[in-house]
Amino acid sequence: MPTYNRADVVFERGEGPYLFDTAGRRYLDFAAGVAVTAFGHAHPHLVEALTRQANKVWHTSNLFRVAGQEKLAERLVANTFADTVFFTNSGAEAWECGLKVCRKYHSATGNPQRWRVITFEQAFHGRTLTAISAAKQEKLVKGFGPLVDGFDQVAFGNLNEVRNAITDETAAICVEPVQGEGGIRVGDEDFLKGLRAVCDEYGILLFLDEIQTGMGRTGRLFAHEWAGIRPDVMAVAKGIGGGFPLGACLATEAAAVGMIAGTHGSTYGGNPLAMAVGDAVMDLVLAPGFLESVERIGERLRRGLDGLVETHPTVFAEVRGKGLLLGLKCIPANTDVVARLRDHGMLSVPAGDNVVRLLPPLIIGEEQVEEALAALGRVAREVGA
Repeated sequence: MPTYNRADVVFERGEGPYLFDTAGRRYLDFAAGVAVTAFGHAHPHLVEALTRQANKVWHTSNLFRVAGQEKLAERLVANTFADTVFFTNSGAEAWECGLKVCRKYHSATGNPQRWRVITFEQAFHGRTLTAISAAKQEKLVKGFGPLVDGFDQVAFGNLNEVRNAITDETAAICVEPVQGEGGIRVGDEDFLKGLRAVCDEYGILLFLDEIQTGMGRTGRLFAHEWAGIRPDVMAVAKGIGGGFPLGACLATEAAAVGMIAGTHGSTYGGNPLAMAVGDAVMDLVLAPGFLESVERIGERLRRGLDGLVETHPTVFAEVRGKGLLLGLKCIPANTDVVARLRDHGMLSVPAGDNVVRLLPPLIIGEEQVEEALAALGRVAREVGA
């Protein structure tokens, strides 16, 4: 179906932070498949893990124990707030599972009237009917009504509006620590800490969407760690599979109390291939010094972007984000900037609020930072001329 305005380029191979098209041209990949190929292309550790598992068994279903699930779940639990994990194939599925966990929790604990969820303007949680109903953006929902009921939307970053939106039917608050599609809008630490406090005060669950922000993207394993808080439920995907379709819903034992046999399922979720790659991803992201490197390189890239804003104020208005989840708010159309960058051999991703997202693989170094800044500078001179 023609649901994408695809760029007229076909990639046939990748190597680290670079992609090569069918004509042999090299591109610096600062899109990373929208924050998915977190360790670049054809990473030898991921390739080896996938091919080793591919020679054993691909799929058995969740009617049987899957050793890879048990291992990866144990590693996620050991390194996060969570006590339990459900594996999915995508971020939207992980988010839907998290929503079900939130509703089921209140049903199982004697408060079935609590089923509504507070969400935020400019949010993005996926493309399912329920996910677009939660986000309510016109570009997502137009023509797909009636929307699924159960979501009360407030301004991002506004704790007063959050409190005013809570009723006897509120089950949870769902938030992205950094809004990606919404324009790389960062929820500051006071806001996230305030959400945790509000949830504790009213006996509702804090449901984080870390699909784009997780797995080291901001310089911590998960972005909420910067605020020193612990969610009750969390949706994860994108970087967790390094390019292989994989998602996960993480929860505390208390929050997942209602998720017993028969309440949820997935045919492909947690298949042995995905688990092998996910386990290999954990090897890389938990390696000593890796997250510190992401933070350091992210700070270097941000300094360079700040310099571009200062040098080209008629093209770039502001730098946003954290770690290697960064955005440049543009004055000309962001889609034009993305297209021109591609012409100069650099890939990026548009976002809301006229922002260009810069989502490089987490393995980039100083050389790729300089290469990206040079390409951005050339585009700025073209556009600003």
